[in-house]
Amino acid sequence: MTHFKTLAAAAALTALPTLALAQDAAPGFDEIGPYIMTTLLFCMAGFLVFFMAAGFAMLEGGLVRSKNVTMQMTKNIALFSIAAIMYWLVGFNTMYPGDFNGYFAIGGQTVLDAVGVAAADAALDYASVGSDFFFQLVFVAATASIVSGAVAERIKLWPFLIFVVVLTGFMYPISGSWQWGGGWLSEMGFSDFAGSTVVHSVGGWAALAGVIVLGPRLGKYKDGKVNPMPGSNLALATLGTFILWLGWFGFNGGSQLAMGTVGDVSDVSRIFANTNMAAAAGAVTALILTQILYKKPDLTMVLNGALAGLVSITAEPLAPTLFGSLWIGAVGGIIVVLTIPMLDKMKLDDVVGAIPVHLFAGIWGTIAVIFYGEASLITQLTGIVAYGVFTFVASLVVWFILKAAMGIRVSEEDEINGLDVSELGMEAYPEFAKG
Repeated sequence: MTHFKTLAAAAALTALPTLALAQDAAPGFDEIGPYIMTTLLFCMAGFLVFFMAAGFAMLEGGLVRSKNVTMQMTKNIALFSIAAIMYWLVGFNTMYPGDFNGYFAIGGQTVLDAVGVAAADAALDYASVGSDFFFQLVFVAATASIVSGAVAERIKLWPFLIFVVVLTGFMYPISGSWQWGGGWLSEMGFSDFAGSTVVHSVGGWAALAGVIVLGPRLGKYKDGKVNPMPGSNLALATLGTFILWLGWFGFNGGSQLAMGTVGDVSDVSRIFANTNMAAAAGAVTALILTQILYKKPDLTMVLNGALAGLVSITAEPLAPTLFGSLWIGAVGGIIVVLTIPMLDKMKLDDVVGAIPVHLFAGIWGTIAVIFYGEASLITQLTGIVAYGVFTFVASLVVWFILKAAMGIRVSEEDEINGLDVSELGMEAYPEFAKG
């Protein structure tokens, strides 16, 4: 027995160097924790931003007439699915190409981390490829949704979806690389934390081009007057707004891009609070301003006021105080109330108010960065103009090509009957009379 104990002790002593090496090789939580927590942030924030697809669908479904609701639902689920495929196929690696000339680089397919990737092979200084790809993907889908609402009630389905292919696979990723992919605007010092310009104004510029090429809905502007075309379900539109509000916490909070330290987690919570304050301020401002201007509050303006507040704070949701977020969001609410009638005077028919919310408030939010960040006004304006010129001109070209090649607008008869019947052959509310 004594001899056996001696042998066992000797064997244990012999194994100690091996055990020590094994312990040295296994990274501790201090090393892998940031990777795990940031990956979790991307996944959770991505879930929230994905749910914004439902918000856009409900908002648009409530603000269009009942004869066009099925069309909006079809467009929204199709555009998200197309965006997912195009961003995998070419978009993600176009937007984040690594080393490139700072202006343009077409990437290839996204390749995920290996199954059960070892710590030694993972990007411990950041997050998993899958979580990063998914988080960025849901942003591009939001951009396409902005266009969907503006051009509603008179556009054909397939030309719109072809436009989505170009927007999500090429236009958005190319311009996005200028800022978030380490391109020329990033080098210049342009600042856009979560996408007031990179995401929202890009969708707004693309929508504006589509509205111009399409023209207004039949009867919208007649005999020098603007004829209101009330939506089918304001309860649905309100639900959509609240869903978008919820999703925005992931939109802005996830854009911290890190959750591995006490400071990062604290900053994410600060972003949540600021984001919420801006939305509330935008809604209250629109509520008060419509009461003053029209003698009665306008729910659709209040909904868009909240969304404009959210868009306004998106360019810099971290640095402001709660009061700073309040006044930035309030200005967004003012912009919406004043610019929706302005578009009508210009006979630009934006069904859901997407252009005032995402383009005009997006421009404002990008400018507001100068009050809380280090970016200069000239730099911010340079970025705004660059995104505007590229996206608007490219969108006009694509819309005109589609118009010449296959037509983008339904016939007058089909528009009168509703796109649900003419384009899809099914109605959202078949038991009710056409709206």
